[in-house]
Amino acid sequence: MTKSKSEKSVSRRSFLQASSGAVALPFLAGAHAAGSDIVRVGVIGCGSRGAGAARDSMTADKGVRIVALGDLLKSRVMEKRAALQERYPQQMSVSDDHCFSGFGAYKGVIEASDVVIIANAAKFHPLHLLTSIEAGRHVFVEKPHAVDPAGAKTVQEACRLAAEKDLSVVSGLQSRFHPGYQETMQRVHDGAVGRIVAIQETWLRPPYGLYPRSPGMSEVLFQGSNQYHFNWLCGDDVPQTLIHNLDRSSWALHNAAPERAYGMGGRSSLSRNVYGNVFDHHSVVYQFPEGVRVYALCRTIHNCYNENSSLILGTKGRCDLLKLKIEGETNWQHPGVGENGNPYVLEHVALIQAVRSGQPINNADYMVQSTLIAMMGQFSCYTGQELEWSQFNESNFFFPPRPEDCHEEMDPPVTPGPDGTYPVMVPGETRLI
Repeated sequence: MTKSKSEKSVSRRSFLQASSGAVALPFLAGAHAAGSDIVRVGVIGCGSRGAGAARDSMTADKGVRIVALGDLLKSRVMEKRAALQERYPQQMSVSDDHCFSGFGAYKGVIEASDVVIIANAAKFHPLHLLTSIEAGRHVFVEKPHAVDPAGAKTVQEACRLAAEKDLSVVSGLQSRFHPGYQETMQRVHDGAVGRIVAIQETWLRPPYGLYPRSPGMSEVLFQGSNQYHFNWLCGDDVPQTLIHNLDRSSWALHNAAPERAYGMGGRSSLSRNVYGNVFDHHSVVYQFPEGVRVYALCRTIHNCYNENSSLILGTKGRCDLLKLKIEGETNWQHPGVGENGNPYVLEHVALIQAVRSGQPINNADYMVQSTLIAMMGQFSCYTGQELEWSQFNESNFFFPPRPEDCHEEMDPPVTPGPDGTYPVMVPGETRLI
């Protein structure tokens, strides 16, 4: 029997979803679990990404209610509550006693919620993920999922426990949920560019924004409110930003891990003390199986050329993944995904549908590995050394202090020198692994 056009479309979409390991779904419109329309969601981290994830979750499902907010700073909690309340008055249900602050804010958010969004400093993602799973909560956790190998092992353990408890864990590596990327990548896997020989990953942009130091603010609270500028909190820019590109490279190579990597990076212009101790440029070369090289570049400097791209080079052509375009022996252009193809929303659609259906999803396979790939490149840039995957993957190194030991009265592990600037890693001198 000949299939109708709509049947072919559904069949193709189902195949792409299964092959990618992600789920692209239509927006839920009032679908509900047995006995209740409401899914209680709490948010840990009230910066731009936490607020964005809260919006995406409420957009994904009208039954979502944001019931708790937590952040290091109480002022940020109140600011984001007011902003979200104005835009989503029917879905915001955060009382004063569900506004939590400080390093222990995550505990109150977890207790109040069915689903926990973790979008604070990446150093705390492993602890907050594991605590959420132990408490029986479903989790959306932003990238990077850890800042050091010890943290990645905690994430792996949390995901294993989630599988045992039939709980969902969804990663903020949203490329896997992009319908256009899914179809384009499937064509790459089907041989549209031939055998992949190299991939170029680029993300060049200005630095993250800065929050000014309030009068009387302690050093640890200043650093915590500007976590993207301190590597013990964010992991620096390869795991923080370029991880999306590196996750796409691994995906293109059938979720492979690299064999080794070497990199270089440093500080060229972010010299003022407000920029903490992160690097402003990195270049990493990864060697994957069968001799495939991935050339990964990122930079965070004002007034420079900017680009975000994933270019897959093969023996029969090339794929510009972010432009959904293939050129060479095969010339093809995806028509675009439209409003309902927003991957930032679709990852929450997938999570809430999994919660409602009782059929959990777990992104452990790629979220842990891609985090390690990014950290491996960062550590190579910091030290100037070539690192092997087996060596890095087996390491238990962590950036002190441990997440559970952090508190408001502590001295942070990095402090400014007499001139007000923070010490940075020195390639050739710094030793980590």
